[in-house]
Amino acid sequence: MANELGLRETKLIQYLNEAYGKEKQLEQALTLHIKETPAGPYKKKLQAHLKETKGHAREVQKRIKALGGKAEAVDLPGPDAVSETASKVASVAGKAVAAAQGVVQSVAGTSPAERLLRQAKGELQEEAHEIANYTAIQALAEALDDKETVKVAKAILREEERMHKFLVSQLPKLTKQVVSAEIPARERKPRAAASSSRSSSSRSSSSRSSSSSRSSSRSSSSRSSSSRSRSSAAKPRASSSAAKPKSAAKPKASSSRSRSTAKKSSSNGSSGSTRSSSRSRSRSKS
Repeated sequence: MANELGLRETKLIQYLNEAYGKEKQLEQALTLHIKETPAGPYKKKLQAHLKETKGHAREVQKRIKALGGKAEAVDLPGPDAVSETASKVASVAGKAVAAAQGVVQSVAGTSPAERLLRQAKGELQEEAHEIANYTAIQALAEALDDKETVKVAKAILREEERMHKFLVSQLPKLTKQVVSAEIPARERKPRAAASSSRSSSSRSSSSRSSSSSRSSSRSSSSRSSSSRSRSSAAKPRASSSAAKPKSAAKPKASSSRSRSTAKKSSSNGSSGSTRSSSRSRSRSKS
C-alpha cells in the first residue's frame, strides 16, 4: 500500500492504525476491570469510558478507510501495519496483551482495594499512551493539512484527557482504601514517632509532678520562714517588755538613794548649824 498511496496518506494511516490497535486493546482490559470493580461511581466511570473507547475505535476506523487504508488492530509502526498478514498477527497479539494485563492486575493485589488501585494505575498509563498517540496524530494531520483527521484527533483527545484527570483524582482515594483494608489503625504511625510521643508525654507528666513538688516545697518553706519571722518578731517584744520594768525600777532606787542622802546631808547641816549657833551663844554670854 505504500506504493499505491502517497507518503502523506501512508504516514497518516500508520499513526491512526497505532491508535486503533491501542483502542481495541483497551476494550479488552476495561471489560475485565469492570467485572472486578464493585458498584459505585468508579465502576460507572469505567463503563462510560468503555463506551467512549469503542466509539474512538469506530471514528479512527472510518478515518483510515477514508484515507484509503484498512483499519487493523495493530500497534506496530511502518507500512507493514496495513498488510493482511501483519493485521492478523497483531490482532491476536493485542488481545493476548489485554488479557494478560487484566489477569496480572487481578492477582497482583493482596486485597480487592489493592487490585483496584493497580488497575487504576494501569489505566492511567494507558490513558497517557493514548494522549501521546492522539497528540502526535493531531500534529501530523495539521502539518499535512488533513482537517478531518485533526477534527477526529481533537475530539478523542479531549475525552482521553478527561479520563486521565479522573484517574489521577482517584489514586489518592484508592490508596487510602488500601490502607484501611490492609493496615490496622494502631500500625499506621511510625514506631519511633509513637515511642517519642509516649516519652514526651511521660516527660511532661514528670515535669508537671516535679514542678508541683517544687511549688509545694517552696510554699512550705515560705510558710516556715514566715512563721520563723513571726516568732523572731515576737521575741524582741517580750524582751523589751521584760526589760522595761527593770529599767524603771533602777531609777526609783537611785532616786530613793538620792533622797536619803539628801535627808542625811540636810540633817547633818541642821545639826551643824545648831551646834555652831549654841557655840556662838555660849561665847557671847561669857
